[in-house]
Amino acid sequence: MGIAPIIEEHPTPSAALSSVRQELGARTVAAIRTAYTTRFVGAQLQRNPGDFHLLGGAALAPAAGDVVVARVTEIGQHTALQSAEGRRQKLFIGQLVLVAYGDRYAPDQFLAHVPLDLGPCQLVAGGGVAGRVESMHASIDAATELEPLGLLARDGQVVNLADFAPLQVHTPSAGASAQPARTGVPVIAVLGTSMNSGKSTTLGCLVNGLTNAGLDVAAGKATGTGAGNDPNLFKDAGAVSVADFTDFGYPTTYMVRYEQVRDLLVAMIREQAATGADVVVIEIADGLFQGETSRLLNDPVFSLHVDRVVFSAQDALGALAGEQILRAAGLDLAAVSGRLTASPLAAEEARANLRTQVIDTFELCDPQVATALLPRS
Repeated sequence: MGIAPIIEEHPTPSAALSSVRQELGARTVAAIRTAYTTRFVGAQLQRNPGDFHLLGGAALAPAAGDVVVARVTEIGQHTALQSAEGRRQKLFIGQLVLVAYGDRYAPDQFLAHVPLDLGPCQLVAGGGVAGRVESMHASIDAATELEPLGLLARDGQVVNLADFAPLQVHTPSAGASAQPARTGVPVIAVLGTSMNSGKSTTLGCLVNGLTNAGLDVAAGKATGTGAGNDPNLFKDAGAVSVADFTDFGYPTTYMVRYEQVRDLLVAMIREQAATGADVVVIEIADGLFQGETSRLLNDPVFSLHVDRVVFSAQDALGALAGEQILRAAGLDLAAVSGRLTASPLAAEEARANLRTQVIDTFELCDPQVATALLPRS
């Protein structure tokens, strides 16, 4: 017997002509699959289902971070939805999912934006981001199709990820509030040429090497698209504390106002430093030409809070270009690593043309190699 997602509907008192309230039954709520991006909201929904309902209607326009209950109508590029723990939940047609609207910038996958209505849309990231695809890489399948049933709401108000986020950019935790503007804890940022340049693996190995040296390391991912893979990798590598932008209520950071992205980076560094860690390591997603990344590098706030940079590249030419860009921005480039080091020939090309040392990714797990990248006293 199929699931009846709506047991009652009537106009909301606050917007009787523009939206329709839809009550969720307990059986429907139990069947909804929560995504990584919506994990904090999903926990509350499952704990107190009677507190929530859906809002629908042609006049409603979602915003980035708004939470939507949707039905899977066609399986495409993403065949699974990452759970709150980052487990791949196999998707089936007809299933209900709890995802968040967001914009996505992924040269290897999709360019997508938050739609202007609650019409059919797509799952544009396996971590649980819904959007409307505008362009896609030629090598991938079309996006998985979604049919929104309505925006999740509580007390007549649409629920946004920020409403349940454990961390807030402009309201720091007690520990972070006690931190000075410049924490004094060494901070290393990991950047790369593009998606899939090896940034997360580089950061994970660096965390592991510093941990092997007896240091407590806090790791974070300040920009990108919400997914559980990288935070789980950082935990596996030995990080004592891990945070990403979804902990602050952002499904993605693409199209977020630049000042918010900058403040998010600073807030994340301060929160991670407040854990008592000896070192903070932060990943900046995508490539140096990506909008917010490019602006961050040239913002004095970045060099004020980040001591050194490790750069991941796919090939020697990309490594050389990255070195030039980072040095021109006045940043202290400690090492180049990433996917190029999987090829001895590519690594040798890089070593022959760069001023910066090139370190094989997994050599970063060596405590002596890792600690040598710490800021100089």
